[in-house]
Amino acid sequence: MKHQRTISNDVELQGRGLFTGEPVAIRMRPGEPNTGIWFVRTDQSPPIRIRAHVDNVSKRARRTALRNGTVAIETVEHCLSACAGLNLDNIQIELNANEIPAMDGSSLAFVTELRKAGIREQEPLRTPYVVTDVVRVVDGDSELVALPPLDPDEEHLEVSYDLDYGSGNPIGRQSYRVLVTPESFEANIAPARTFVLEEEAAKLREAGLGAHLRHEDVLVFGKDGPIDNRLRFPDECVRHKILDLIGDLSLFGCPIVGRIFARKSGHSLNHTLVRALDKQQSQARRKDRQRSPAVDIHAIQKILPHRYPCLMVDRIIEIEGSERITGIKNVSVNEAFFQGHYPGDPIMPGVLIIEALAQIGGVLLSQELEHKGKVAVLLSLDKVKFRRAVRPGDQLILHAETIRVRSSTGHIRGRAMVNDELAAEAEIKFILTDAESK
Repeated sequence: MKHQRTISNDVELQGRGLFTGEPVAIRMRPGEPNTGIWFVRTDQSPPIRIRAHVDNVSKRARRTALRNGTVAIETVEHCLSACAGLNLDNIQIELNANEIPAMDGSSLAFVTELRKAGIREQEPLRTPYVVTDVVRVVDGDSELVALPPLDPDEEHLEVSYDLDYGSGNPIGRQSYRVLVTPESFEANIAPARTFVLEEEAAKLREAGLGAHLRHEDVLVFGKDGPIDNRLRFPDECVRHKILDLIGDLSLFGCPIVGRIFARKSGHSLNHTLVRALDKQQSQARRKDRQRSPAVDIHAIQKILPHRYPCLMVDRIIEIEGSERITGIKNVSVNEAFFQGHYPGDPIMPGVLIIEALAQIGGVLLSQELEHKGKVAVLLSLDKVKFRRAVRPGDQLILHAETIRVRSSTGHIRGRAMVNDELAAEAEIKFILTDAESK
């Protein structure tokens, strides 16, 4: 598995929005591990944060927009495509207007600046979603199909796109296939610019959109081809459709491993596919949780010395040797701590979330044969962060992975999730001591 990635330094770009024409400056900043990609409208007071996720998509024509309440960010797909194409997982993108700058209508400027900022790996591993079954969405004669990968160990996305404007159109029919890697994206996809037919451009201008653009700024196709412009690739249009699709697929929230076939699809159908994949992932997780636990509560009580109300792990659903573990804590309104911790608006104490992570870390460390019969006792905490409140009715998904284990100490990294959102994280060190001495 690969490590998560972000940029090393801030990077800034300025330009005008593709549709609004408003001047805008954006600053892309390194993101903390496991946070994903967020946009921040710094022109709002207080600044408004919007996660790059399909749940926040606001319906628009010819572009992808994200919304938080009444505040929106327009035309995010080219910037997101650059981040996804370079395998960047955690980025914060600040802007002082409501639309990402168009630059030259491609992702090239974003890729260039992100490269200049430097790309660095982060400690946590990436957790891509591997497509498990065929997912197909259609809208008229437009179609998108997601298929399982031929080789899931490669951890890549493969995209094939069939674009067909008809034989009497200057764009005509174009097809392209790409295995998306940072190198192939930068060379073959990122430079492809947005395009429009001459009659479509006229209608957009009548609607007050893109009125600032000249033919030199965007590919406008007349009857004989691009007007006052030259193609970067003979099939630049289909490459740009793939660019848009990669940006929209990033709204899934984590990398997708699989094969995507597209025929005449646009942003709306792209979003429909992402939602269908999200549903597939949720169903798979529910099935996993309904299976017999890898370690049930009776086995957990044999490993951990804790009992009610201090036992914070209900069951273990997955163990990968002594490397990784996933467990569940169902947060009930009847928890003893809710009686006194903000009883008017119950919130699970953050220290107990960390305690839950420590307990599941103790179960993980117990898998080491030499530590059987030993108890993991908390030694120290590092890099503790709380990201969201945990309330009655939530289900905490507890993940832990081993950093280092020695004869008498253990070191793990833990994350607590609620509905795919990070609730808390920490690095935890333990002393491993004989159970009889406790």
